[in-house]
Amino acid sequence: PEFNLKAKNHAIKLFDQIHSNVKRYPKLAALGLKSGDAAALEKKGKRTVYIGIENGYPVGKDLSLIRYFYRLGARYITLCHTRNNDICDSSTDKEEHGGLSVFGKKVVKEMNRLGMIIDVSHMSDKAFYDVLKLSKAPVIASHSCARAICDNPRNLSDDMLKKLKENGGVIQVCILSDYVKKLKQNPRREAAFQDLRKKYRNYESLPQEKKEQAIKEWMAIGEKYPAKLATVSDAVDHIDHIVRTIGIDYVGIGTDFDGGGELKDCYDASELSNITIELVRRGYSEAQIRKIWGGNFFRVFKTVELAGKSG
Repeated sequence: PEFNLKAKNHAIKLFDQIHSNVKRYPKLAALGLKSGDAAALEKKGKRTVYIGIENGYPVGKDLSLIRYFYRLGARYITLCHTRNNDICDSSTDKEEHGGLSVFGKKVVKEMNRLGMIIDVSHMSDKAFYDVLKLSKAPVIASHSCARAICDNPRNLSDDMLKKLKENGGVIQVCILSDYVKKLKQNPRREAAFQDLRKKYRNYESLPQEKKEQAIKEWMAIGEKYPAKLATVSDAVDHIDHIVRTIGIDYVGIGTDFDGGGELKDCYDASELSNITIELVRRGYSEAQIRKIWGGNFFRVFKTVELAGKSG
């Protein structure tokens, strides 16, 4: 319970920081609460800031917090992260609930009721299928790739892609190299990271100063042993596969820069146009590229919004 409370308080602090920063620059940006806000604000020369929660851990077992975070501006929740929580099993942890927990099923229904997008990235396969069976609205996989191209438990199998299409959802291709292409890394790099994970076990429960030190040491290893990175072409291979498997209306891009996302030729947001260039090279039309770069996501956003009964 104490760690659930800590996670909740940390989430509230981040919400406060986002709100205060947006208010500080009213001529540049505004908080987005509806799917149509982005287009409306763009006409005024402003950027739209939408809020999502990656990991339902701050919710703990308190269903009322879903509505509380919705009122603070959250419009999607990634139900779990790299470890299980009280909502569901993670794709990178040992099975605990066998998919969605009993509480997790209540979370799905509440998010549907509010018109809040459910994000299935990071979930175990069983949890993924549970959500799609239960949800009355389309879902997103905010940052996942195709397992047929890169065999990683974080990615979606072809059957999962087809179920996502039936649901009317969208998969946004992640550009974190580990999920784009299997690349053999320097064994010294892997050993150093493994030692660091042991040193800072239970990272989320560490005091802030310890967390900051862990991040510094993590970054130092990355600089000492640079990672071998996938390319934009490798990432677009995933888009090609998804389009062939389920069609152009169900694919997008969800970079994951904050979680380590980077490609050899798309290292940060300033280089995102390289993805567009590769899509053009492969014959995608302007209309198709618009769908990939947000059109499909906003279709889901609007559908979820309309399906909600309150908010």
